[in-house]
Amino acid sequence: MNNTGLATPPPQAQAQAQAQAQAASSSTGNPAGAPSTSAQPTQESNQNANMDMIVTSVMSATSPPQLSQALRSCAPKDARETILSSFTSSGVDPLTLLDIQTHTIGVLYILSSRLHNTAVGRPPRAYVDQFCQSFDPIQARYAPDRVTLLARGIFAAAEQEGNLKLAVQPLFNLIARYPPSYSHLTTIHSIFLRACVTTRNFAAALPVLASPISVIDTTLSDLHYNDNLVYHYAGGIALAALKRWGEAEEFFEICVTSPGGAAAAVQFDALKRLVLVQLIHRGTMLPPPKNTHAVLTRLLKNSPYSLLAYAYPQRRDRLGEIVEQEQQGFAADQTLGLVSQALDRAPRWSIKRLTETYLTLPLSEIGRSIAIENTAQVKALVVSMIESSEITASLSADGIVTFSDPPLQLSKADVDRVLLDAQEQSVLLHRLERDMAKSREYLTKAVRSREDGWSHTMDEDMPSERAAGSGWADEMFA
Repeated sequence: MNNTGLATPPPQAQAQAQAQAQAASSSTGNPAGAPSTSAQPTQESNQNANMDMIVTSVMSATSPPQLSQALRSCAPKDARETILSSFTSSGVDPLTLLDIQTHTIGVLYILSSRLHNTAVGRPPRAYVDQFCQSFDPIQARYAPDRVTLLARGIFAAAEQEGNLKLAVQPLFNLIARYPPSYSHLTTIHSIFLRACVTTRNFAAALPVLASPISVIDTTLSDLHYNDNLVYHYAGGIALAALKRWGEAEEFFEICVTSPGGAAAAVQFDALKRLVLVQLIHRGTMLPPPKNTHAVLTRLLKNSPYSLLAYAYPQRRDRLGEIVEQEQQGFAADQTLGLVSQALDRAPRWSIKRLTETYLTLPLSEIGRSIAIENTAQVKALVVSMIESSEITASLSADGIVTFSDPPLQLSKADVDRVLLDAQEQSVLLHRLERDMAKSREYLTKAVRSREDGWSHTMDEDMPSERAAGSGWADEMFA
C-alpha cells in the first residue's frame, strides 16, 4: 500500500505493462516524441477493447489529443465506462501502473469513470486528492468533459459518504490547476461553490470569488447557461453569509441580469436575495437593472419582498406585520435569516436618515422616530453607530445628539490605489467589449432581445414566489 491508498502492483505487472507499451510504440515506426498513431483504434479494436489495451495505449501514446479521442471512441458509451472502471486481466489496478503527471489523460478517464461506478469500488480518497494536486492541466484540457465528470464524481462520492466537506479541498485544487486563471469560468466553479455553501465552508470559496469571471471559453469547459447562474448565485450566498454585502450584491446582480432566452428559477431566487442584501447594505432597494428580464420584475412587484422594501426602514410596525404574515413564505424561500438581519438594521438606517435633516436631536426624539421607547436602548444604539463610524456625531451628558459631516480622510496611497484600480478596470472593460463585438451570437441575441422587449415567457419549472430556492442551499443566515 503506497501513500495514495492504492496497492503497490507486483514488479512483473509493471514490467509487463512497460514492455507492452514499448512494443506498441516501436510497432508504429514513429520516432520518440512524434505523434503516435497507435492511439487511433480501428473498428475491430473497438469491439475487443479491454483494460490491458487501454493501459498499453496510454503508456505508449505521445499525442494527448489523439489519446483522448481514442479513449472516447474505444467502445460504445456504456461499454466504455465499464471497461474504464475495470482492472487488468491479471487483476492489477491500472492506476498503479500509470503516473499522474505523465499519463494525465489516461488517469483522468479511468478516475472519472471509477468515481461513478460503485460496483467496482471507488478509488482511495488519497489518490483522488493527489491527482487534483498534481495532474498536468495542459493534457487535461484535451478532455474537458472528463474533468466535469471527475468534479461531479468527487462531489457525489463525498455526498454519499455523508461528509460533503471532503469534496471542498480536491475541488478547490482542481480549479486552481485546470483553468489558466480563476477568471476562466469552468463547470468546476459551480460544483465547488455548491460544496462550499452546502457545508457552510464559505471562507474556502474566497480565493475563487475574489477573481471576477471575465473569460468564457467553451473549448476549456463544456459549459452550460446554468453553470454561470449557479456559480454567481452560490457565490452571492457565500459572500452574504460572510457579511461581505457589497460583493454579495454584485454576484446576485450578475445572476439576475445574465441574458438568456427565458428567465430561470435561480434568477428569481437571486433577485429576492438581492433585494434583502440591498436593504441591509444600502438601507433601500435599488431599481432592478435595465437588462433584468421583465418577467422577473413583474414577479418581484407581486411578492412580499417588494412590500418589505417599500416599508423599509421607517415603518417598523408595518415591517413586523409583513414578516409575521409572510414568515412561512420567507422560510420556504430560505431567506428568513436575511429578512431578520434586515429588520435588525432598520433602526440604524432610520437614524442615518435623521442625520440628513437634523443637526441636533435628543435621544427621546430619536427613539420616537425609530419606534424604540427605551432611552437606554436608543443611547446604546447611537453609541454603537458612532463607534463603528456609521454616523459622525457626539452625545452630550444630557442626552443631546449632535450630528456632523464625516471628515474626509484620503491619503495619497488611497488615491493611487483607486486610480490603479480604475486603469485596470478600464483595460479589462475595453478587452471585454472587443471580445463581445466579435461574438455574432451575442450581438444577435442582444438585438433580438431589444426588439421583442424581453417578452419571453417563464420556464415551466419556475417556482411560485414562495417556492423553495434551489433545493440544495440550506438556510445560511440564521
